[in-house]
Amino acid sequence: MSNQTSECAIRIRDLVFHRGDRLILDHVSMDIPRGSIVAIMGPSGVGKTTILRLITGQLVPDHGVVEVNGQPVSSMSRKSLQQFRKGIGILLQNGALFTDLTVFENVATPLREHSTLPEPLIRRLVMLKLHAVGLGGTEELMPDQLSGGMARRVALARAVVMDPGLMLYDEPMSGLDPIAVSTIGRLMRETNDALGLTSVVVTHNVRQMSKLADYCYILADARIAGEGPPGELLDSKNPAVNQFMKGQVDGPIHFHFDAEPGGWNLLQ
Repeated sequence: MSNQTSECAIRIRDLVFHRGDRLILDHVSMDIPRGSIVAIMGPSGVGKTTILRLITGQLVPDHGVVEVNGQPVSSMSRKSLQQFRKGIGILLQNGALFTDLTVFENVATPLREHSTLPEPLIRRLVMLKLHAVGLGGTEELMPDQLSGGMARRVALARAVVMDPGLMLYDEPMSGLDPIAVSTIGRLMRETNDALGLTSVVVTHNVRQMSKLADYCYILADARIAGEGPPGELLDSKNPAVNQFMKGQVDGPIHFHFDAEPGGWNLLQ
């Protein structure tokens, strides 16, 4: 995707990352335009979540640059990173709600941890976010009283309660029924557009991303196998992209993990 740096919320160039001796990302470059929803897709274990952790500064690349709003993340001081992360909302695949806190207390936690707002204003903001995700009236419920889709919506309300400029989603639709998947997808789009966010979504859900994302990157074998608007990728002639988008067993993307020499071999 060709963009000027000023139009990019996130700019990734020539990114290389290893875990031990294993190469996870091999000279990966991406542009995430401001205000867009961009999906990072691919088989399990190819480094999709690793990219999110590099964006937030939890991991440091072996080579290359990750810039957010023009700032190189890996060279930030600890204090700068803490301030930088306040502008990022994160939704994990299980929601990660605090099980011993009510819905209200869960959503209020970031405001209490990172602001000095008075309690009446905190209550108003929390209730506004809960109404925005369709959960007004649930504030006194505990997480174990919620369905999976409701819990994910509470987690979304908590992720955006600080009005971040950037949202990162890690498999936000995993384990949800089809209605909840559609609901979360719609809320992600509405939230992104209403708040002027930039969203990066790590997912396997080809069908939903085809409806939701503005642009997609597909990772395979530590590199970008393909990129483009979802509609174009569905018609791609690239064998790896075609295999992933259509869920085909046979193709250049391998199902089996490449084990180290000397491991168990069931064929021996």
